[in-house]
Amino acid sequence: MDKNTPLQDIPTTTSKPARVALNVLALCFSLAVVGRGLGESFTVFLKPISEDFGWDRGQIVSVYSLTWLAGGLTAPLIGRLFDRSGPRAVYAAGLALLGGAFLAASHADKLWQFQLCIGLCVGIGIAFIGNVPNSILLGRWFGPRLPTAMAVVYSATGAGVLVLLPASQILIDHVGWRGAYQIFGIIALSLLIPLSLLPWRLFSLGSPHIVKRSDPDFVDEGWTLLSALRHHAFWALFSTFFFTAIGMYAISAQIVAYLIDAGFPPLQAATAWGFSGVVLLFGMLGVTQLDRMIGRRPSVLISYAISIIGIGLLWLLQWYPNFWLLGAFVVTFGSMIGSRGPLLTATAMKIFRGERVGTIYGTISIGSGLGSAFGSWSGGLIHDWTHSYNPLIAFALVAVFLGMIPFLLVPALRR
Repeated sequence: MDKNTPLQDIPTTTSKPARVALNVLALCFSLAVVGRGLGESFTVFLKPISEDFGWDRGQIVSVYSLTWLAGGLTAPLIGRLFDRSGPRAVYAAGLALLGGAFLAASHADKLWQFQLCIGLCVGIGIAFIGNVPNSILLGRWFGPRLPTAMAVVYSATGAGVLVLLPASQILIDHVGWRGAYQIFGIIALSLLIPLSLLPWRLFSLGSPHIVKRSDPDFVDEGWTLLSALRHHAFWALFSTFFFTAIGMYAISAQIVAYLIDAGFPPLQAATAWGFSGVVLLFGMLGVTQLDRMIGRRPSVLISYAISIIGIGLLWLLQWYPNFWLLGAFVVTFGSMIGSRGPLLTATAMKIFRGERVGTIYGTISIGSGLGSAFGSWSGGLIHDWTHSYNPLIAFALVAVFLGMIPFLLVPALRR
């Protein structure tokens, strides 16, 4: 044994794989809560920051757009870094970036400073503790049960929204948005301490029941990024991520502001959208269960249909701003906003499985980052140009329809 190896990093034969797998799942879920919750919290900061500086909706939403653009473009690098350096380095870099970015943003007074700190740095930090490293690590422990594990982790988006959106509004009310950003930065940096104490060597090994050589169905076809780029399934998944993200983020970036403009009090608007975190968990698990019962393609198409119903309810809210319609919107749109993610992830991991799956999946994830950035930025511009939410809602609806087309036409996704 190397005397420099921490005791907690020494794999033990007494560790039960099932128990370790649950610990890994809990870790990935917790990191996703932090990352996605901090990223989505900007929807609450949008109005107070824009009012302080007199920026229009397109300018302030550009910050939110950069967050997801930076995360998407960084995804292949993260997948490659994970393949080479392992999870500890990736997750630690993510928390350090988040902490430093929020502390710096608390002193920002120019748009480019917010774009750099909250846009680029927070976006990269979220990606470093987000879906790409989590899916690779969980794949080593859950194998064929990866869709269920990813459903739990994807639901962390909802948990983060549920906790951090109301918390953000409360902090803004009591200490201002600068004080809230300082608190976020301190929390992110303080998490580096418990992170460093985890048994990373054990976590990195994966379950002995799921390693390649013990899986009779595993065939490493030698996928490389270049060969994946020539396969129609790569671009089908990329376009699904891209267009779906446009539709979802064109709406979600401005949802709290939309509800406030419709007549709901700010804390009630933030809490209502935060409650989507509760229904998202059920949506994730429900779609994953449907995948087992009726197959992947019909399950994904059902989720799109429910999302479309939710967009229709959102349109009605501006005319009938009542509690019941708001609840129906949160249940439909909120439960499905990321429900397709685990199934798309599992599909990509199955088609392109092999030594370079991290790099390939990370590159596919660029579609989500580009779509999130383009959708939120375009949504802000559409609102500024038209001074109405109706064209924005129509834009999102068209994007969601385009997102489901690959599951109707592409052979690799129809099976």
